[in-house]
Amino acid sequence: MNLDRNEIFLAGEWVTPQATSAIEVENPATEEVIATVPAGSAADVDRAVRAAQQAFPAWAATSGQERAKGLRRLHEALARRASAIAETVTTEVGTPMRIATRIQTDQPIAMLAAFADIAEQEPEPERIGNSVIVREAAGVVGAITPWNYPLHQIVCKLAPALAAGCTVVLKPSEIAPLSAYLLFDAIVEAGLPAGTVNLVPGMGPDAGEALARHPDVDLVSFTGSVAAGARVAELAAPTIKRVTLELGGKSANVILDDADLKTAVKVGVANAFLNGGQTCNAWTRMLVPAARHDEALDLAAGFAAGYVPGDPLDPATKLGPLVSGRQRERVRTFIRAGIDEGARLVTGGADAPGKPARGYYVSPTVFGDVNPDGVLAQEEIFGPVLSLIPHGGDAEAVAIANNSRYGLHGAVWSADPDRALAVARRLRTGSVDVNGGAYNPLAPAGGYKQSGVGRELGRYGMQEFCEIKSIQL
Repeated sequence: MNLDRNEIFLAGEWVTPQATSAIEVENPATEEVIATVPAGSAADVDRAVRAAQQAFPAWAATSGQERAKGLRRLHEALARRASAIAETVTTEVGTPMRIATRIQTDQPIAMLAAFADIAEQEPEPERIGNSVIVREAAGVVGAITPWNYPLHQIVCKLAPALAAGCTVVLKPSEIAPLSAYLLFDAIVEAGLPAGTVNLVPGMGPDAGEALARHPDVDLVSFTGSVAAGARVAELAAPTIKRVTLELGGKSANVILDDADLKTAVKVGVANAFLNGGQTCNAWTRMLVPAARHDEALDLAAGFAAGYVPGDPLDPATKLGPLVSGRQRERVRTFIRAGIDEGARLVTGGADAPGKPARGYYVSPTVFGDVNPDGVLAQEEIFGPVLSLIPHGGDAEAVAIANNSRYGLHGAVWSADPDRALAVARRLRTGSVDVNGGAYNPLAPAGGYKQSGVGRELGRYGMQEFCEIKSIQL
């Protein structure tokens, strides 16, 4: 199957880019190049922004009901491509097929339907005294998305932006751009108005920076690393454009002394190793009662043994490769640093055996007795590495959990729901799951501190793409 794509999408049409260079896309399980896509230039970004700018007045003027119809058509067109999307994400990211289907594919498809419902339920203007308060579309949105959940993160931006009445220029990750092309095939089928959504793949320093600094982009929505997010904010500052940032995480899984330890550890390991640990809201720090630390460590090592690295296309595989050789070496470097700092390695490691001969694999790795101030507890490793940290009670657990420059996600486990909720409210983080609380795609997601600015998902996510106007009567 030929996965090459050689065009960009502007003003409702597939067109030849002005840039002549290409980006090679690699399969991390085989280390082979599987496709090429255009390396869009600043000139291509400018063309896309002009198309979005021209389309904006008409799209912003449509009713919420009309926008909802467009999103529902897109939902149906994307759903027809579900199996191709799952296989594509597995091939370009290395996500095991079972996860690529359930999370990388089904969730963004469902999210489109959810935002169609939100668009349809337009709130009435608010009255404050003699003023009418209305929300209006922010304008042209530049969306810059990451490789770890390529379609999911695109839809997290594109769906609420369209629901709000904005038009969009998308720059997907150069590492995993292929699922974005499947989305735009669905956009063509759905018949969204020309210029409403535009696609320019490319490298971050070229297409990404051109989009972030463009004077006619009204809002930049970015997901990625803290360093890249800071650069986006810097580029956006001269034109005072709005910026939303969903950045890194080092989330704490707080297990209290009355919790069901086996369940908390099992769920915690699964969360930490999801998508090979390449998940920004992964619970990579497991805080356990000091008196039960070794028991928890044995449980974690046992559960980790079930994550055998293997072919991500095999339905039985739970742990695929990391996305690139560079990412694999980064994770190995952190593992070695943790050992040098004195953390207790109980399973896995930088050079552990039992991996396929080819592919960018790292074995599931569990450390105990981790220093809360050390590299394993402070740095976002972005690989299948779990750190267990002992605590001496609720107050110390909260202090350790909050001892991070990040604040994206977290968890609390206790037999007493009120106690768990009290601890959850003290955590400086954007989301907390209590006793394995289910994922809610309508709840806002985002971070405190260096984990980001703004929120995604649900009506709060849509509000990020709106301006507020007061009209005095």
